[in-house]
Amino acid sequence: MTTFSILTVCSGNICRSPLAEQLLQVGLGKLPGVSVASAGTIGLTGQGMPEQAAALSRQFGGDPSAHVARELTVEHLTSSNLVLAMSREHRRAIAELSPRAIRYTFTIREFARLVHDLTDNDLTKAASLPLDNTAGRFASVVGLTASQRGMVPPAEFPDDDDVVDPYRQHDSVYAESARQLVPAVQSVVSLFQRAATIVPV
Repeated sequence: MTTFSILTVCSGNICRSPLAEQLLQVGLGKLPGVSVASAGTIGLTGQGMPEQAAALSRQFGGDPSAHVARELTVEHLTSSNLVLAMSREHRRAIAELSPRAIRYTFTIREFARLVHDLTDNDLTKAASLPLDNTAGRFASVVGLTASQRGMVPPAEFPDDDDVVDPYRQHDSVYAESARQLVPAVQSVVSLFQRAATIVPV
């Protein structure tokens, strides 16, 4: 594996998933062999981001200018190494489209919850790979995260694994969506930065 591909997924691919995509690009962009893309289960094909979502992207260092929405396909899923859905609804849609993909599909807040308490010792399997094998290290991290399912307590409320949909909602809903999404993105970025740089013992 020479490239590790991350795919973010929401409904229309104009608010949540492109924001997650762009913020992951900001956080992981300097690491070699990492690509990030997004798609929507009912993608509003060809559309750009609403101004509220674009403004949030710029606020956190992203660049929304080139985004064009696209609809999720099986090929998007089979060519990805990690799929981060914005809600359980999207995770279900992904499983129906490509049952195999559920092994490396999480909601982004679920992923953040599962990795919250992982230590550097937990990352030793990833760290056993050479430092220049970023893609291999990241693949190991996804496997480790999947193994946490059933080990880590579930969210207190099921909705806590979702990012609220702000589309056509008030600015306050966009702000709430960002408050849920941004910390989850930061958790993903922090984990992969650690996995990419930890030195084998």
